[in-house]
Amino acid sequence: MTAQSVISASNLSLTFETADGPVHALKDINLEINKGEFVSFIGPSGCGKTTFLRVAADLEHPTAGQITVNGMSPEEARKRRAYGYVFQAAGLYPWRTIGKNIRLPLEIMGISKSDQVERVKRVLKLVDLQDFEKKFPWQLSGGMQQRASIARALAFDADILLMDEPFGALDEIVRDHLNEQLLDLWKETQKTICFVTHSIPEAVYLSTKIVVMSPRPGRVSDVIDSTLPRERPLDIRESPEFIAIAHRVREGLRAGHSYD
Repeated sequence: MTAQSVISASNLSLTFETADGPVHALKDINLEINKGEFVSFIGPSGCGKTTFLRVAADLEHPTAGQITVNGMSPEEARKRRAYGYVFQAAGLYPWRTIGKNIRLPLEIMGISKSDQVERVKRVLKLVDLQDFEKKFPWQLSGGMQQRASIARALAFDADILLMDEPFGALDEIVRDHLNEQLLDLWKETQKTICFVTHSIPEAVYLSTKIVVMSPRPGRVSDVIDSTLPRERPLDIRESPEFIAIAHRVREGLRAGHSYD
């Protein structure tokens, strides 16, 4: 583990025991994620992308190998609230306003009311929802609900943000807009982001590093360090450099997957 390493996995494996026999979700994962990186995980369904995030978040437990988060076990990192987690669905309570949805985990943590108010206002501004604190989830579009979900995860002020395909259910236009906003948010907060996606353009556009995974048992088949500049307008996706990286991701997915 390097001095800048935030998440470090060594020969990490996870096997689920089921009634139909063992399911090998992860196999011999070796990976270093460094402070301030934006790392996307891409691969076919069932390849272990989400499982890796859940192991880092102490929601699943490996059966072999090791993983550390900020130099601690995932359990210690969870107890110290070292990360925020954004799920595929926004998961907002419909009877609570947006502000109160964001405030809920802070209430559970015992944060003072004055600090809660300050944090909610700050994170709503970060995701450009400062005018929607008193609205209810049903009054917001799907994209706005996901931004509120991101704000809730940011309210912890953790250094690490784990994002499990948060934009997968959104249309392409909204997704593009949220991709731009997420990059701005990443640059402003300088957090380490781990991001699961099925979209090659999304992975290439967002990331400083792309982890390509093979079908079950999930292995790392390629790790691609992006050569794109930090400033990324949407039309960078038409550049030769972007297309070359996307081609390498696509080839990595093909090499690890049988289509027969």
